Amino acid sequence: MGCFSRVRLPARKKFGEFAGERISAREARARVKRGGRISICEIDHRWSIDASASGSPTSFINHSCTPNAYARIAQGRIWFYALRAIAAGEEITLDYRPSQHPERRCTCGTVRCRGVMG
Repeated sequence: MGCFSRVRLPARKKFGEFAGERISAREARARVKRGGRISICEIDHRWSIDASASGSPTSFINHSCTPNAYARIAQGRIWFYALRAIAAGEEITLDYRPSQHPERRCTCGTVRCRGVMG
């Protein structure tokens, strides 16, 4: 799976929101322990967004050590922006750092891959 741009996105263009259920940090940890498909982003030390069941295309954005997009948190919401121009049909990727799982193996395959997500 992945998230692919339908149109060309210029650099610095806001293109989407990480939409889903607002949950406590405690609930986020519990859901991660249960396993399955996880798509949770932390807003701050108390709150997270769980987009696992949202159906939002942004919940499928994969990690890359050389991403083409980045996320910004503003007023309790997570927004995505193009880091550079993204071509129509190109996969959208983020660097997941900082990660709750910094030791998790990275398989992005880019030339500058760190080998781990953290």
